[in-house]
Amino acid sequence: MKAYSSDVEAANALFEGYQKLKTEISKVVIGQDEVVKLLLTSIFCQGHSLLVGVPGLAKTLLIHTISSAVNLSFSRIQFTPDLMPSDILGAETLDKERNFKFIKGPIFANIILADEINRTPPKTQAALLESMQEYKVTIAGEDYELPRPFFVLATQNPIEQEGTYPLPEAQLDRFMFNILLDYPTYESEIDIVKSTTSSEVNEIDEVVSGEEIVGYQHLVRKVPVADNVVEYAVGLVHKTRPLTEIAHEYSNNYLEWGAGPRASQYLIIAAKCNALLNAKYSPDIEDVRAVAKPILRHRIVRNFKAEAEGITVDDIIEKLL
Repeated sequence: MKAYSSDVEAANALFEGYQKLKTEISKVVIGQDEVVKLLLTSIFCQGHSLLVGVPGLAKTLLIHTISSAVNLSFSRIQFTPDLMPSDILGAETLDKERNFKFIKGPIFANIILADEINRTPPKTQAALLESMQEYKVTIAGEDYELPRPFFVLATQNPIEQEGTYPLPEAQLDRFMFNILLDYPTYESEIDIVKSTTSSEVNEIDEVVSGEEIVGYQHLVRKVPVADNVVEYAVGLVHKTRPLTEIAHEYSNNYLEWGAGPRASQYLIIAAKCNALLNAKYSPDIEDVRAVAKPILRHRIVRNFKAEAEGITVDDIIEKLL
């Protein structure tokens, strides 16, 4: 890991690394600046992300481009109803000498794209989610450490829900961000069509090493936070919990369940990283607000009244902010 003379120098190096990554990714991925920022924030915070968007919005291209710009190993796992845990984790097989040998599965990579994670049964989902939490795989009583850095980007298709297995709230909570990927703007789509229908190929350069990413992850944890920022983040999460002492009126009217303590932790960690990406050395309340929606939207559950009145999760979070 590269040594810096001070935390300020390390923070400046993170900001420069982020700018370089943004520049490289923009060579291939057009018009998704906010999504790119959230994904890189998640990686720098040792978190995982759930990306929700219709097919054809370059989810695979985006994550593959990030892995190329950082020179990290990449695996894409297409989740299907017949996918087994061993198809993800690996399995023990007999070699020529009839000894058991562990063959590693696609989970043993730095960046994992779990495509359409809600298309596979809970047993297989759990195999992936355990790896995300523990950073290791246990096969036949043996532990196998996963490579670092390790980042999972799971995708869901919001349209086709027939034959799917929605992730339970407890498993959704393991994802740091729930990122909504929308259609590109008219101007962006023109640029996309021009760049993808010509013979010109944009080469992605490695601008940040995996070792530097690990260093960034350690740095984010060291960023100091003022008490008022922590109090704001915890207060925001408490307001999502209906019928509690400081619950917001909107929570009492439209929420079945509020967010748990992990939301407060992620708000602070993500706010620290957001501050660094904006060339600041400590987060303020605006940094917490900037990351609130992707952190809270999969941790609060609407009630029937909210669904009947067409009140979305983002509408509720907006009111709380």
